[in-house]
Amino acid sequence: MHRDPHSHKGENGKVAIIGGSKTMHGAPLLSALAAEHAGVDLVFVALPALHQQIARMTSLNFQVHPFAGDEISKKDLRPLLELLATMDSAVIGPGLDRSQESQNIIRELIASAPCAIVLDASALQSWTLEAAQGKNAVLTPHMGELERLGVDPKNLAAIAKKYAVTIHCKGPTDRIAGSDGSLQEVSGGDAGLTVGGTGDALAGLIAGLIAQKMDPMARRSRPSVPMDACITASRVIKRAAVILSEKKGFAFTARDVTEEIPMQLNAF
Repeated sequence: MHRDPHSHKGENGKVAIIGGSKTMHGAPLLSALAAEHAGVDLVFVALPALHQQIARMTSLNFQVHPFAGDEISKKDLRPLLELLATMDSAVIGPGLDRSQESQNIIRELIASAPCAIVLDASALQSWTLEAAQGKNAVLTPHMGELERLGVDPKNLAAIAKKYAVTIHCKGPTDRIAGSDGSLQEVSGGDAGLTVGGTGDALAGLIAGLIAQKMDPMARRSRPSVPMDACITASRVIKRAAVILSEKKGFAFTARDVTEEIPMQLNAF
């Protein structure tokens, strides 16, 4: 990644991760680690109050914003939107509860988010495309989540163009549809990427790359940035898996993948 040698703290990317539930603390933290390893200056993690200590222990660089309770609630909506107003990008969804109340809050976050957003896991629902329409949004579904979105894989590019979003469909070959209707495929990787958390890492890496490619004059992402970020992130994650499988077989973890990110990015 290139950056201005005269830049200051925060000017090379600020990313927020909003995720987690009572039984799931790892998903948002893996997204946060991936954003951190992408090279952003600042990473903010919003997750259930009961997980705040493990979040602080995961990285000394994380700025932790615990929810009011052990699941996301209405009390969290205003402070989360205030946080997003200061971000370059955010990941919304990893590990979040899927109750109706939680879904209502997630929908409001998506519709009101002022920064670029990467939507994953619990943020991928039948209403997501409508809520994200026209925003600087990347959706990162696997095939099951694509079905939940109500999208036919054959129409991926047309749907992305209709709603003016980027859709990154994960699989042995990732299919990435841009808001302009373009479609790119990235193959590679191996079966080790079925391990839990690699999708969370991908989402965090995409957000980290988007946050570092800001136009310093307009302070907004250029139209090509989400697509470029998805393609680069896909290649990095897949290449990391191949390298790790040579070292560990299929016993590597999603955290191992995040730790390979700096080396693989530096290879570009």
